[in-house]
Formats: sequence, structure tokens, C-alpha cells
Amino acid sequence: MPRTAPLPRAAEVNTVAPDPGVVLTPGAGQDAAVLGVLDSARRIPLLGTHVGATLDWCVDVGRVAPAVGSGDTRRLWELLAAVAALNVSAARMLEPHLDALTILREAGTDLVHHRDPWNVAQVDAGVDSTWGVFAAEASGVRLSAAHENGRWMLDGTKPWCSLAADLSHALVTAFVDDEHRRLFAVDLRAAGVKPHRDEWHARGLSHVVSSPVDFTRVPAVPVGGIGWYLTRPGFARGGMSVAACWWGAAAGVSHALVAPAASERADQIALVHLGRVDAALWAARAALAEAADLIDAPHAGLDERLLAERVRTVVADAATLTLAEADAALGPAPLVMDREHARRVSDLHLYLRQHHGLRDVARIGRARAAAS
Repeated sequence: MPRTAPLPRAAEVNTVAPDPGVVLTPGAGQDAAVLGVLDSARRIPLLGTHVGATLDWCVDVGRVAPAVGSGDTRRLWELLAAVAALNVSAARMLEPHLDALTILREAGTDLVHHRDPWNVAQVDAGVDSTWGVFAAEASGVRLSAAHENGRWMLDGTKPWCSLAADLSHALVTAFVDDEHRRLFAVDLRAAGVKPHRDEWHARGLSHVVSSPVDFTRVPAVPVGGIGWYLTRPGFARGGMSVAACWWGAAAGVSHALVAPAASERADQIALVHLGRVDAALWAARAALAEAADLIDAPHAGLDERLLAERVRTVVADAATLTLAEADAALGPAPLVMDREHARRVSDLHLYLRQHHGLRDVARIGRARAAAS
């Protein structure tokens, strides 16, 4: 996608960043490819803040990043986690772009290698497209798809469309009748696409605007059959990729606890705060690592949806604990005096709201009870 906004001055380039050290294999160093992505990210002007430059970088990463479930899931999740430890907003932009590319590949479309059985090129999608995945639903709004004169048209409103005003394309679910949904590829630059621009007042992820979008007779191309998006084998995997971002972001927050605990003036309480966070993040790391291995070598009895619910709950709990321990250990000073820490904390707080809390935990309990 061509840049439409001027790049910031060289002096504004993000050159100072923590070394995330986020790996899923204990004792291993970061993968060379992950380090390469991090190095390129550090060169992005105002990473996560200058949306156009960050999305251009996402396109470059999408050309080399492995797909979840391709046999290299650990490396993918390490990449996402390391980016989140560096900058949460950048990870929040990268993850759905990679998810969309994976969904397209699952459907047989690989734009890099010119395989396009669903003809998404019909909506001007190509190797330089920037992608989102808009699949949320909300009461009072509805997006419908109708087949007219040999083509599909979208009409209605879709909620929670992240970066719709900045992306070139999206994969969008729409109702094809009263009950059934289908996935469509759509050009977000089309005349009938109108993102709501005044409904995002977030302090966290402030540049990742997630607002409703109105569609008025917008051409679209189906990707997969009716119901395919929700029933495809990889549906649950995207949710675990999000959890990898949560884990990396929490690891970034945890760095702020190390120096106070290592200080000569540190007391036992400072060590307790750091120890609790370290143990929780270690458990989350182990859950992600095992899940990555299970996905890459699946067996007949693997319930990926239940696996995803468990992983997301473990990681969300660890990230929530990390935020609470950081608040207790550090007090208000870094939240008002340290711009990077304050932004990372605010971004992670909002990002974690993608977890459905007790409803997700109830589904785990229901599955466990049914299996007994």
C-alpha cells in the first residue's frame, strides 16, 4: 500500500528499545529471523505510532513470517511476542495482518506465489496489501452479503474494525441469510466503505482505532464456503497468536521490575513482586510452547478450541498479574514519568480486553465436566 502520510524526521526514529529476550525454548537465544524482524522494527519511524510506516513494515514481515500450524509455530509466536515486548501497538497491527495471510493460505490463496482460486485480485488485493480481520458481531448492527448479477455486495455496519481507515483490505464476515455467515475479501478503499472516525477515545492502543464501519453496496469476493471461517481447522490458532502478543507485552512490562529488585536498597517485597511475575510468565511461556508443539504435530484427539481457551486463560491471567504486581511494586511514578512504560501498560490493559474473562473460563469448565 503506498504511503499517504509523510514520514517523521530521522531524529524521531525509535532507536531506544529494551532487549525483549522473549523465547519459548528455555536457555535458547532468539532466532536469527526474529532478531532480524526486531532490528527492522527498531528502524521504523515512530513504531506503532506512525501507522502508515508500521503497516508497510507489517507487509515486509508478512513475506517472511511462518504461518501458525506450518511446523514453525514456536518461531511465529516468539516473533509476535518479541515485537509486543518492543511495542504493543506494533504487535497489535502485525498479528491480524499475519492472521489474514494465514486464513487466505488455508483457503488456497497465496498472493506472493500468485495462487488465487477465490480471485481476491478482483478487489485489487495483491502482495502489498495490508490486511485486517473483521469478524466481531454486536447487537443493533449487522453486515449482510447479497449475490447480485454475478457478484457479491456488502451492506450494513460491521463493529470493531481495527485500522479500517488505514488498511487497504480486510477479511470480513457477513450474513448471507438470517443465520449463516460467510467470509469475504473487501477493498477498504472502495467508495461505499465509511469508517466511523469519532468513536475511539482510548488511551491504550490509541493509534489502533477500532470502530464500526458502514458498508454501502461494496463489492466483495467470498473466501471459503458458508460457515467455513468458523469451522476451519485454524480458527482457534489465531486466538493463541493473540495470546503470544499478550505474553510478550507482559514480558516487556516485567522488565521494569528488575532494576528495583536488583537494587542494594531492595527489600523482600520487591523480590516477591518480581518472583510472582517471573513464575506466572514462565507458566504462560510453557503453555504457549506446548500448544505450539501440539499444533505443529496434531493428533486425532486434539481439541484445538479447548486448547486455545486454556492457553488464552493462562496467558491472560499471567499478564493481568504482571500489570497488578507492576503497579504495586513501582507505584505511580513510572505511569506518569516514563512514557514507554505508561504506554506499554495502557496498551496491554486494553489488548487484554479481547479475552472474555469468566465466559471463556466457563467454557473450559463445561468441557471438563462433559469429559468426566
